[in-house]
Amino acid sequence: MILDIGQIITQLGKEKGIDKGVIVDAIKEALEIAARKKYGMNKKLEATYDAETGEFEILEFRTVVESVTDPEAEITLAAAQEYDPEAVIDDNIGFRMSTRDLGRIAAQTARQIIMQKVKDAEREVIYGEFIGRKGEIINGIVQRYERDCLVIDLGKTEAIMPLSEQIPRERYRQGDRIRAYIKDVSKTPRGPEILLSRSDPRVILKLFEQEVPEVYEGVVSILSVAREPGFRTKIAVKSKDRDVDPVGACVGMKGSRVQSVVQELRGERIDIIAWDEDPAKFVCNALQPAEIIRVLVNESEKNMEVIVPEEQLLLAIGKKGQNVKLASKLVGWHIEVRAEGQVEDALKRAEGLFAPKKAPEDAVQAAPQTEAGTAPDSGEGAGETPPAEGGPAEAPVAEEATAEVPQPPEGPEAATSPTGEPPAGEPGGDAS
Repeated sequence: MILDIGQIITQLGKEKGIDKGVIVDAIKEALEIAARKKYGMNKKLEATYDAETGEFEILEFRTVVESVTDPEAEITLAAAQEYDPEAVIDDNIGFRMSTRDLGRIAAQTARQIIMQKVKDAEREVIYGEFIGRKGEIINGIVQRYERDCLVIDLGKTEAIMPLSEQIPRERYRQGDRIRAYIKDVSKTPRGPEILLSRSDPRVILKLFEQEVPEVYEGVVSILSVAREPGFRTKIAVKSKDRDVDPVGACVGMKGSRVQSVVQELRGERIDIIAWDEDPAKFVCNALQPAEIIRVLVNESEKNMEVIVPEEQLLLAIGKKGQNVKLASKLVGWHIEVRAEGQVEDALKRAEGLFAPKKAPEDAVQAAPQTEAGTAPDSGEGAGETPPAEGGPAEAPVAEEATAEVPQPPEGPEAATSPTGEPPAGEPGGDAS
C-alpha cells in the first residue's frame, strides 16, 4: 500500500469538503469487496485502517470449533492455539491477508467503488449546503443554454433556470455573471438539483433586503408584492416606526436604492406604495398616479368599483390593463375602473328604467271626458268611428249638430238654405 495514504485522504477531504471518516469507510468497503472477489465470496473478511501508520489491512476471520466442516470459515482449536495460545471454542481468529495480491481487476473495482462513494458523499455535502441557503440570492456564471434552460455554475455544482423562471426578453452569453433566487433544492439520481429563478416575486423582497437596511432589520416590512416580470412591479410597504417613512426608505436619496434594484432587473419599473388597513384607501394608493374620485366597495364579494375622471381612465387602467391588474393582485380584491361620465350615463339610464310611468293614468282620466263631450243628447252616434290621427278633433261634433237641426213643417220651399239658415225676412215662424 502507499505509505502516505493518510495525507492523500486528508487532502481529498479538504478539496471535496468531505469528512475524512467518510473516505476511510469508502476505502474499507472497496477493499472488502475486492478481497471477496479474489479469495471467495463465502469468506468472512474485514478491512481495517491504522491512523498512525496510514495503512489498510484485510483480516480473514475463522471460528474456532472442535471439528471443522467448512475449512473457509472454521478452524480447529489446536490450529487456533498456534496463533493465539488463549484461544477457546467459538472464538474468532483473524488472519492478515495481503492486499498486493488482489490483482488488477480487483484494484479497478475498488477504485470505482471509492470514487462512487466519494461522489455520493460530495453530493450529500452539496445538498446540505444549498438546502440551508434556499430562499437566498446567489451569484453564478452562465455556462450554456440547454433547450431554453439556462445552466449556471455555482462553483461546487451547477444549477438550472428553466424558461418559466427567466425574465422575458432577457438573454445571456457564456461567461456572464448572474444573480438569481434559489427557489428549490431537490435530490435526484444524478445528484442535487438546484432550481434558480429571476421571475419569482420573492426576488424583489431579497433585493430590497440587500439594498435597504430598514427592510433587512425589519423596521420596514414589504407586506405584498405584485409583479409582471420584466415590465412592472408594485410593492406595499409598512413601517413599524412612526418616524420612518416606508416609501422614502425604499426609494432612498434621489432614488438611489430603488434604482439599484431596477438596474439589477434590467429596467423593470417598480412602484412603491404605502400599505393601508382600509381597502379603499389601499386601492387609491395602488392605482397611483391616477386620481380617484370615489370607490364603491362590495365586501361580501371582494369587489371594488373605482371612479376616475375621464382623462385619467387610461392612466388608471395602464398599458394592456397592467396597472389595474397589478393593483388587484396587490390588494387581493377584484377592481373595475370606470370613467366619471360613463357612471353618470349609467345612473341616468337606471333612473329611467326604475322611474314610475304616468302615461297610463292620464289616459284613464281623459277617456270619460272625451265620451261625455262627443256623445249626442239623443243617444245617437255612440257607435261612430273616431276621427283619424291628424284630422280636426271637432269635425264629427259639428256634423252631428247640423244633422240635429229641426226641419219646417211646410213644403220643401220653406226649407233652410243650403247654408243651413232660414230665408231672409222670415224669422223662422209660420210661413203664413
